[in-house]
Amino acid sequence: MGGLFDPESKKNKIKELEEKLNDPNIWNNPIEGNKINSELTGLKKEIENYENIKNDLSEYQELLTISNEPDIVNEIEQNIKNINERVENLELTTLLNGKYDENDCYLEIHPGAGGTEACDWAGMLLRMYEQFCNKSNYSYEEIHIQDGEEAGIKSAIIKISGKNPYGYFKGEQGVHRLVRISPFDSGARRHTSFAAVSIIPEIEDAGDVVIKPEDIRVDVYRSSGKGGQGVNTTDSAVRITHLPTGIVVTCQNERSQIKNKDIAMKILMGKLEQINEEKHNSELSSLKGNQNINFGSQIRNYTLEPYRLVKDVRTGYETSDTDGVLDGNIFPFMKEYLRVVGSNEKNN
Repeated sequence: MGGLFDPESKKNKIKELEEKLNDPNIWNNPIEGNKINSELTGLKKEIENYENIKNDLSEYQELLTISNEPDIVNEIEQNIKNINERVENLELTTLLNGKYDENDCYLEIHPGAGGTEACDWAGMLLRMYEQFCNKSNYSYEEIHIQDGEEAGIKSAIIKISGKNPYGYFKGEQGVHRLVRISPFDSGARRHTSFAAVSIIPEIEDAGDVVIKPEDIRVDVYRSSGKGGQGVNTTDSAVRITHLPTGIVVTCQNERSQIKNKDIAMKILMGKLEQINEEKHNSELSSLKGNQNINFGSQIRNYTLEPYRLVKDVRTGYETSDTDGVLDGNIFPFMKEYLRVVGSNEKNN
């Protein structure tokens, strides 16, 4: 398949993982055992898909050489199209090989400067991601939502679960730029707004990350915004500040202060692990929430005026279906990021 897939190395890896799982001592550490078992299951599924595709291709190629009947040829060509889609999906699995690609993730949104206009844009992005989850068999849970004073949001964190959430969503991290006629401008002038998106993997075992009690400050307060009885009437919301880095994490969706603190600590751990992983890329400031949220720093442009176009700066992928994108049809952007940026990182 053009060198995309290396079945022999994967089969060798399967044997290696099976030997590890046959060691009864591996289950003394259930987290490590489950991690190995999950990786083994994924690799076996990849090999199974690869073998099925290869067998189907051989069968269809053989039929094409012995039959010129139009109806049979049309059927075979349709099957070939189906195989192409399966090969494309197989290609993506080879690019989803990052350390945390299989993990659930937290998606965090902050508006840039611009008051109501920027808050509204941040709210539009939140809706876009929630709509994508609804359409793509991902589940999401709102961890923290701070509404804007007039419209939109001042900040938001949602947890995303499903198949390879961090692997697919990690390409969304960065600054998103919107150009439109502002609905809040009585003069109907064109405005440019920015919002920053951060993607943090959920990490159960953060390796070298150690959070000392003296390095954090925990504040509790009454929740605001969405919530039922008990959520907005008790001091259940939690804000954790990591003093050495200045990272601040808030959580207010649970009624229990203990549960909110547990979730906030997981998010903090994920951010600190990202810092350890990406120090060489000088991304510390972005992980601390201090992204340069202005012109020239964006990863994607959403232009609604004077023309309609959504274009990813990193990959060059673009579409004029702006309504579809804002309604959650963003998977093509994710796939192109994995192909272009993911392939470059793999080669490097």
